[in-house]
Amino acid sequence: MTNTAALIAKARALHALHTPGRPLVLANVWDIPSARIVQDAGAAALATTSSGVSWELGAADGDHLERERAVEAVSRITAAVELPVTADIERGYGERPEDVAATVRAVFGAGAVGVNLEDSVDGGLRPAEEMAERIAAARAAADEAGVPLFLNARTDTYLRQAGEESGRLAETLRRAAVYREAGADGIFVPGVVDLGLVKELVDGIDAPLNVLAGPGAPEVGEFAGAGVARVSVGGRIAEAVHGLVRRAAKEVLTTGGYTHMAGAIEYGELNELFG
Repeated sequence: MTNTAALIAKARALHALHTPGRPLVLANVWDIPSARIVQDAGAAALATTSSGVSWELGAADGDHLERERAVEAVSRITAAVELPVTADIERGYGERPEDVAATVRAVFGAGAVGVNLEDSVDGGLRPAEEMAERIAAARAAADEAGVPLFLNARTDTYLRQAGEESGRLAETLRRAAVYREAGADGIFVPGVVDLGLVKELVDGIDAPLNVLAGPGAPEVGEFAGAGVARVSVGGRIAEAVHGLVRRAAKEVLTTGGYTHMAGAIEYGELNELFG
């Protein structure tokens, strides 16, 4: 049975971590080991990555995973850690706003207190007004449950390079305002790492701004200086882990070497982490 009081406390804690200039840093996780390790590394909260979760379950990313399997993965993670968890629910796992509401209720049942909801669809972006209906449905489901869900509305204007470049900032700000009005708590704009543009987004959006970072992007401190409230790495760590598996496997299978296995967490430490 879901402990509503515990969910409320974690949801409030998650909200409080979104401070412009002192960003919440999310080293996104996808299973129990990654969640335990990231928590042990000193994270203040955890976020799932849809790509990492999908790959862990043998599916491609991009809305190919069923709601039930995605939520089960979230449930395993929340049961393994003490921190607040926010779940990447991709497009909401369904075409209707009622489907998004059902997903939010399932996320609460799994023990998570935040969601990412994106406006991508096959071939482009969902009309902002349709996305607003989905956000409103998610917010209504959270209000009905009595849990202050942190709803992070993701717009892929830059990630998908939607429309003409000259109008992309204005369209992003328009969508952000529509999504905020519908009930979003934060706005996630992946695909933007230029600090000048980030600052324009911070100044133009009346909500905590989330950016997606990784190799080649400014460091967290630089994003903090621009006023960012949340920095995510998405599937980057999962990609790095899988890259290590391939390099280590190729090495031992071809040259018979073991150099790529260096730097591992020792057996005893890992075992203690799960003991």
